[in-house]
Amino acid sequence: MDLRWGYNNVQIKEGDEWKVAFMTPEGSFEPTVMFFGLTNSPATFQAMMNELLWDLINTGKVAAFIDDVIIRTESKEGHDELVAEVIKRLEENNLYVKLEKCK
Repeated sequence: MDLRWGYNNVQIKEGDEWKVAFMTPEGSFEPTVMFFGLTNSPATFQAMMNELLWDLINTGKVAAFIDDVIIRTESKEGHDELVAEVIKRLEENNLYVKLEKCK
């Protein structure tokens, strides 16, 4: 599964927005979510995914690499339930899957 808007789902800690501020012709812009190119964005997002799916990753049935999630089971039994559990956890954290890129 491939997630939509990966890093953009990670909130910047309240009060730390100034650390990623940049100037525009209209003035200073302080984003409230991480954006691509920000130092440590990939590592922070990976840590978030590891935390969300920790117990499933430990079973060896789920792997997460930044915004990609792989679900592998040896049989069809239980596969649908595992997929549903992963999707539930993702949605609870405002992470959504690109259905057109899922198999």
